[in-house]
Amino acid sequence: MAKFGYFLSSEEHGPKELVRQAKLAEQAGFEALWISDHFHPWLDEQGQSPFVWSVIGAVAEATSLPITTAVTCPLVRIHPAIIAQAAATTAALTDGRFRLGVGTGEALNEHIIDSRWPPAEERLEMLEEAIEVMRELWSGKLVTHRGTHYDVDTARLYTLPDEPPPVYISGFGEKSVQLAGRIGDGYISTGPSADMVSMFRTSGGGDKTVQGGLKVCYAADEDTARKTVHRLWPTQGIQGEAAQLLPLPRHFEQLSQMVSVEDASQGSPCGPDPEVHVKVIKEYLDAGFDEVYISQIGQEQDAFFDFYAKEVLPRLR
Repeated sequence: MAKFGYFLSSEEHGPKELVRQAKLAEQAGFEALWISDHFHPWLDEQGQSPFVWSVIGAVAEATSLPITTAVTCPLVRIHPAIIAQAAATTAALTDGRFRLGVGTGEALNEHIIDSRWPPAEERLEMLEEAIEVMRELWSGKLVTHRGTHYDVDTARLYTLPDEPPPVYISGFGEKSVQLAGRIGDGYISTGPSADMVSMFRTSGGGDKTVQGGLKVCYAADEDTARKTVHRLWPTQGIQGEAAQLLPLPRHFEQLSQMVSVEDASQGSPCGPDPEVHVKVIKEYLDAGFDEVYISQIGQEQDAFFDFYAKEVLPRLR
């Protein structure tokens, strides 16, 4: 049976609020958590971007739910050796409830260290090597690595979990999905594509876990909800590679001027009708996803959790 989790939005909420939402999610019957990992929000309007590892530590103590980063980029902003230490510590703290979701990232977050943003194919090479480095370090052995993209000199992790954290790989194109199938412990996507799920499984993923995520907006009426989505997440209506290439929130704000309310909210269930929410979430189940993570857009968090606990999750189950 599929699991349903809550997607904590680090772009919209500060650390204490994220911990509060994690508690509410567990009380409402959600079975797991996603949390985004950003340095900048997509837009200044979103307004937040706390350091994810501090928040995860607090969430881990506040709830008993499994936690996945959706997703961390271990390429530029933070060296994979440091991500390996952070993930190992988190996995030890949570008694194995942590899964490291990784991807090739966005210039929005990574350019702060190096203004050169590698092309997609190079980033995939970097990601594969980064995962290799992290898994070497999770062995607990003394590691020296001289690679194409990363060097590690006589490094050893001393704080380790009983088992290394699973690595789930995010992918939206053919090459990234095939990489996830070949070397990942699971696959992450934010669209209900049966073709991508199938590609992951036939590329070596087999019966490994596939996680999907979406954003919704519960509100007293559909029109209010759609306007909230358009105000906070017009970036959902931006097509193509721009999300990976633009370096600053103001660039996304400029591009978002061309996004309509309809385009921004397409694919996001809006309003108070539970059947509208259930219908879209079931698209992920029909596409073969094992776990679906839902994020509420905006400030109506308490009302959302009450709505999902009483009206949506029971219908899905």
